[in-house]
Amino acid sequence: QVQLVESGGGLVQPGGSLRLSCVASGFAFSSYTMSWYRQPPGQPRELVADITSAGGNTNYADSVKGRFTISRDNAKNTVYLQMNSLKPDDTAVYYCHRRLSIYWGKGTLVTVSS
Repeated sequence: QVQLVESGGGLVQPGGSLRLSCVASGFAFSSYTMSWYRQPPGQPRELVADITSAGGNTNYADSVKGRFTISRDNAKNTVYLQMNSLKPDDTAVYYCHRRLSIYWGKGTLVTVSS
């Protein structure tokens, strides 16, 4: 069965960095566009970034452009989200998603606070 397992969340001070990972299993990972979404407290889920199957194209929400970088390692069935210059507004549960599918991870909490 399809599984997406996120890790790497935690508490970080404003201006700090975190790297999220999502390990995929149960499908041909290298064939699919993968996405990171986030859901801030009390708000709807929103797209953060996505990356095409071979990693050649990426797309970012305006709010994270220049600060976040999505990447993938198809040999490890893993997609990453490097988050730099974190702000309190980045506080959210971050989810891994196989684009245009029903498959989501359970999420990892990122809290940006001093």
